[in-house]
Amino acid sequence: MSDDGGHQKTYINIGEASAKTVETSRNRLLVIWMVFAISFIVICLRVFDLSFESAEKIASNDFDYDSSQQTLRRSDVVDRNGIILATSLVTASLYANPKIMLDKPQALQKLTEALTNIDKDELKAKLSSDKSFVWIKRNLTPSEQYKVNTLGIPGVYFRDEEKRIYPHKNLFSHALGFVNIDGHGIAGLEKKFDDYLLQDSRDSFDSDSPLTLSLDVRVQNVVREALLDSITTYKAKGGSGIVMDVTTGEVIAMVSLPDFDPNQPTSSKPDELFNRATYGTYEMGSVFKTFTIAMGLDSNKIQMKDSYDVATPIKIGGFTIHDYHPKAGILTIPEIFMYSSNIGSAKIALDSGVQTQKNFLKKLGLFTELPIELNEKAVPQVPQVWSKISSMTVAYGHGIAVTPMHIASATAALINGGILYPVTLLKKEGTEIYGERVVNTKTSDNIRKLLRFVVQYGTGAKAEVASYMVGGKTGSADKVVAGGYNRGAIISSFVGAFPMNRPKYVVFAMLDEPVGNKSTSGFATGGMIAAPVVNKIITRVGPMLNVMPVNENQYEIRKEFWYDNGTNPEPQLVSSEDY
Repeated sequence: MSDDGGHQKTYINIGEASAKTVETSRNRLLVIWMVFAISFIVICLRVFDLSFESAEKIASNDFDYDSSQQTLRRSDVVDRNGIILATSLVTASLYANPKIMLDKPQALQKLTEALTNIDKDELKAKLSSDKSFVWIKRNLTPSEQYKVNTLGIPGVYFRDEEKRIYPHKNLFSHALGFVNIDGHGIAGLEKKFDDYLLQDSRDSFDSDSPLTLSLDVRVQNVVREALLDSITTYKAKGGSGIVMDVTTGEVIAMVSLPDFDPNQPTSSKPDELFNRATYGTYEMGSVFKTFTIAMGLDSNKIQMKDSYDVATPIKIGGFTIHDYHPKAGILTIPEIFMYSSNIGSAKIALDSGVQTQKNFLKKLGLFTELPIELNEKAVPQVPQVWSKISSMTVAYGHGIAVTPMHIASATAALINGGILYPVTLLKKEGTEIYGERVVNTKTSDNIRKLLRFVVQYGTGAKAEVASYMVGGKTGSADKVVAGGYNRGAIISSFVGAFPMNRPKYVVFAMLDEPVGNKSTSGFATGGMIAAPVVNKIITRVGPMLNVMPVNENQYEIRKEFWYDNGTNPEPQLVSSEDY
């Protein structure tokens, strides 16, 4: 268009311009909104990330606690038949962040009312700290968890943990041991296999598979009951009982009394925590005569037909060796063993020689700690200087101190054909069983006969169980104290085995300082106190362990066990030249 002056004019479309402006503004707002939205999402993600990270830090900072273990489930421990001996249950534990708690006095009051066995002063100190993580109580009961849940206290939280449970309480306390509040083994098998039980992946082991022991719940219970009854009757300080498979070295039962509840180990006394079976060393007395006779026979220093004059006590170095029940005149080797002659045993040791004795006892494992899977095990105490008199006293179990488990292990080797198997608390399969020969089969056969003879006609008569051909040896020794012996305190023991024609199990019982009563005519010897315990155990566990009764009068049994190559018409203990 032109105006009157001929100049060209330009008209602007106001509606069109407004539309463009609005469109531009809308696009800008959209971009801004998208930027805010993205920023908000990023911030939210970061906040979530920081909060999760903070929670992890809370669990690890300001507290001596390995949070990585919480993803690992501690494996069960079961007996040889699959019965659970130790397991873990998930429980709630309570913790707090004092830094974000609003009303600490009120929280303190509510928590002390809701929780049992909580120290109010200790809790107050925790809530007053400047830490971001404090434990209030571990392993709450369901009732406690419910009560705390209803309180709704800010800054108080739950965390899932595992609590180790021992359903049989005291029954396996010294074998299993226990764990601490964080689930780590502190004693017993729990400590020995701590890493193994906590592993979440194993190259050759299913993580869900339990640790299977050689122990048998039924047998363990029988041994504990029999031993506890005798300890109570004869007012003993304590005792130990063992059942061992002589063909494998597996421990079927191991009891030490007094014992404790591994569910509450902190309430136990030191004497209750002490494992007498593997950690206590004792002079065992006459049970050592089994080793002395075996040494003489296996080294060919003596023969079964030999005899010794035991009428006169031996005086040496200011000491006198005499017999508890003196016998006049000469005794054969079987009679020395049957009547438990100290004099006869000392003379056998002298004829065998000091070095022969040391080598033999060492071969039986009586100088070193056992390979059993426990940290609570002791090294035997042997004479520092092995003199002639030391050799003579060791021959009848004085001057050398070993654990009950040493006695069971060595005896098993002498009667099973002569093989020493490593003592174990783990169930063994055929390919895992190995041992070392320590005596020849002839020696083993004769020792079985001698042990049977002691129960039939000697000091071990109270261990006899009809149809099980029990054999064994009594032991009675004055208890060692500082500077000498306490003549009024006895270690009373009996090591038995059954059935002696084909031995399967060794059974050992020991009582610490029993007191004789009217039923024992005041005596507290192994024959009077410990042998009856073995009797009770064998009577009950024989059927449990599927040991078939033996008719000792059956010709085949007599021929197999007693006869000299089956050529003699009557049972005897004297070997012929070709035996």
